[in-house]
Amino acid sequence: MQSCDVLIVGGGPAGSTCAWRLGQAGLAVIVLDKAVFPRHKVCAGWITPAVIEELDLDVEDYRRSRVFQPITSFRTGCLGGPQVVTTYDRAVSYGIRRCEFDDYLLRRSGAALELSQPLDTIERAGGRWVVNGRFQTSLVVGAGGHFCPVARLLGEEKNSTEIVLAAQEIEFEMDPQQQAQCRAVAETPEIYFCEDLEGYGWCIRKGNYLNIGLGRLDRRRISAHVADFCCFLQERGRIPQGLSEKFRGHAYLDYDHSSRRLLDDGMLLIGDAAGLAYPQSGEGIRPAIESGLMAAEVVVQCRGDYRRQRLEAYRELLHERFGRRGSDSSRRHWPLAGLKRRIGRCLLANRSFVRHIVLDRWFLHRHQTPWKPSSFDRFRASGPIR
Repeated sequence: MQSCDVLIVGGGPAGSTCAWRLGQAGLAVIVLDKAVFPRHKVCAGWITPAVIEELDLDVEDYRRSRVFQPITSFRTGCLGGPQVVTTYDRAVSYGIRRCEFDDYLLRRSGAALELSQPLDTIERAGGRWVVNGRFQTSLVVGAGGHFCPVARLLGEEKNSTEIVLAAQEIEFEMDPQQQAQCRAVAETPEIYFCEDLEGYGWCIRKGNYLNIGLGRLDRRRISAHVADFCCFLQERGRIPQGLSEKFRGHAYLDYDHSSRRLLDDGMLLIGDAAGLAYPQSGEGIRPAIESGLMAAEVVVQCRGDYRRQRLEAYRELLHERFGRRGSDSSRRHWPLAGLKRRIGRCLLANRSFVRHIVLDRWFLHRHQTPWKPSSFDRFRASGPIR
């Protein structure tokens, strides 16, 4: 039986980042994933300079053979309403392809990789976990996304109900004819909010690759919303006509509405498995990476003692960074849906609101400095780990 200090279930950005930091600290880590990397992953796919800094990403090495599209402006609006183009004097984000990005981070992690290996069984034996009858570990980290089996094992907090967000999208490389029909600009992602403000659609060009998708709080008729959105884009020449690619669906939880238990003795969740997507945008790459870093710092300080009370520091780090769950009431106290729509449409046509709130705060999170181990050092000084 193969033994390790930490077994991580899921090789996406959360799992690979956690494995990378644990490996740097000298811990033996195994990453288990049911997929073979590189694998297709539906995601709009952009990373901010803060993410690059948090990952200590070697940009020159990464961009040498992978898509790394600088983003210097955004086109935004409400479907059927006026559009606003917001321009920055430097790149505020970079378009990436998740199949490339995830594979790069996973290989860079230095962990032992067990790919094409789903988690089938997990049981407690002698104070350790035995996984699939092959691996023995003191700590299991669930990083397998929304449907992570470790999250199912941990379950939900009492008296809580999850609100699951749904999205559908495609990403494909355009042929020359499609490129000629596509007016979307690579440096300018396009974001259009639904008329009822219960979701938004996006169109992001990354070189010759095009990503189109739509996500909603209300999952009913999402395929119809996606079809209408594609018609909207095609009528305006933003995307090619006659798309033959099949849209793929995925689900996720935003941080404010997630009810998942984050940890227990010898077990914790990170990334989408923990339900950490930003409430306003649904973006999950940065929270996933930061949660992986936070978890790794706590695990190292636990020094092999992974009882629940020792791991609680991880929950407190999440609270410090993202606030306490349920604290974002911005979408719960609109007096009337009609008033919400009228005000929302006006705000989405206001250039100052779009730049400083919608883009800088909701989508780019420029107000937040990169999370670093030094942030944990300051937190630890208050004595949360006992």
